[in-house]
Amino acid sequence: MLGTEPMDFVRITMETIVGFAALFALTKVLGKSQITQITPFDFIAAIILGELIGNALYDKEIGISMILFAVTLWGILLYTIETITNKYRKMRKPLEGSPSLIIRRGEIQKDLLKEAKLDMNQFMHLLRDKNVFSIQEVEYAVLETNGTVNVLKKFIHQVPTNEILNQTPKSVELPISIISDGEIVDENLKEISWGLEDVEREVEQQGLTIQDIMYAEWTQEKGLYVMPY
Repeated sequence: MLGTEPMDFVRITMETIVGFAALFALTKVLGKSQITQITPFDFIAAIILGELIGNALYDKEIGISMILFAVTLWGILLYTIETITNKYRKMRKPLEGSPSLIIRRGEIQKDLLKEAKLDMNQFMHLLRDKNVFSIQEVEYAVLETNGTVNVLKKFIHQVPTNEILNQTPKSVELPISIISDGEIVDENLKEISWGLEDVEREVEQQGLTIQDIMYAEWTQEKGLYVMPY
């Protein structure tokens, strides 16, 4: 680079090595081995810590001692939070949050879903991450503090598997979401044998309108499954 002295490269190299070593040591002290285990606060804290190091590397007025000071101070703050949450149970909820029972006995808790800032598309994505493709399979679903969902399936959908029971193989259907948050999912409607009129007729027979429905999914075998608000 023009105007860059050789000493600048040496300084940046030394500060990068020191910053890398400090971050590595800090992650070991805090015990964060997997990013999927951290809470949103931990994730944001990690980003800010990276910004502190990154900005310091290219500022000639900031030396190694300042980098170590910033990392150490930030590490002390994070370690203090970890210590408080480990030692005082009552502080865990305000500092770390608490799990939410989004589905209880097969029913979606709409207030908790709204509180978690999740729409049905996002929630179904989390369920599919757990190999759950139909909301009808779920007895309980817990939204954890790190944003993942853990699922307890209904008894009929739990193991033993069909292979163990020596069941005759059958084709498997993928449930298709047709209504989400009171609106027709047009692109999915094209994937099923029903038309819009069929869906509206089925909904009307159940004494509802499209706007009354929080979520509805369709399979060839069972037809339209509706979950109203």
